[in-house]
Amino acid sequence: MPSKEDLIDETLADSFPASDPPSWTLGTDPPKREPRSGFHAVTPRVVVGDVAAFVAFLRAVFEAQGEHHEGRPAEIRIGDSILMVSESGERAAFPAFLYVYVDDADATFKRAVAAHATTIEAPLDTPYGDRRAMVQDSWGNVWQIAHVI
Repeated sequence: MPSKEDLIDETLADSFPASDPPSWTLGTDPPKREPRSGFHAVTPRVVVGDVAAFVAFLRAVFEAQGEHHEGRPAEIRIGDSILMVSESGERAAFPAFLYVYVDDADATFKRAVAAHATTIEAPLDTPYGDRRAMVQDSWGNVWQIAHVI
């Protein structure tokens, strides 16, 4: 049976023609390319039916910053993170399940409910040290809202 390394080598060899080898080799780190300013390596993206209304929800609940511009995803800042939001159409609406740290989970939970989110879980203290609540917004996204106790 081939080793894991042999399988990886074979897979990589099939991915690149001999005349165009990768710019890095197995066992070394690939070149470092940083994300755009303000982004992290993983940036969540949701696809909703009404981006403007969804952005208004994010502003009301999470005090989010950012604008919706036609023809491109909205880039909305919540805390130190960016959430990309796209209009459904070219892509099907696709909800997310997001864990968001805030300054006050109870106050944020109340704002979410006031903005017509449905309660899944009222605020509670978790065994891992977070105070957390869970809601579902009108677009089907589930938000776990937390702060460290």
